[in-house]
Amino acid sequence: MARKKKAQDPFVCPRCGTRVKEPIKTWTLVSPIPDKKGRITITIMGLFKCPKCGYSWRAVIKKIKSEVGEPGEEEGEREPGEVIEIDLSELKDLE
Repeated sequence: MARKKKAQDPFVCPRCGTRVKEPIKTWTLVSPIPDKKGRITITIMGLFKCPKCGYSWRAVIKKIKSEVGEPGEEEGEREPGEVIEIDLSELKDLE
């Protein structure tokens, strides 16, 4: 199994190590499939160009998990549903 690379600062050139002030271009990627909790991941990507060596690279600037539920609603804090009681003897009489 391949090892995961350590997260690097996206604003630092991978070739020469020069720090770039801001990306040339940014865009967002939205995951089409939510995770197990129903959240959607929004990834902000950036295109960078080193002023010293001229190398261009793309990097993840930030990842955001969107919340589906109402604000302040925590997991397990749901309103109780309506209880429906059925007497089985009533169902037998219908036949």
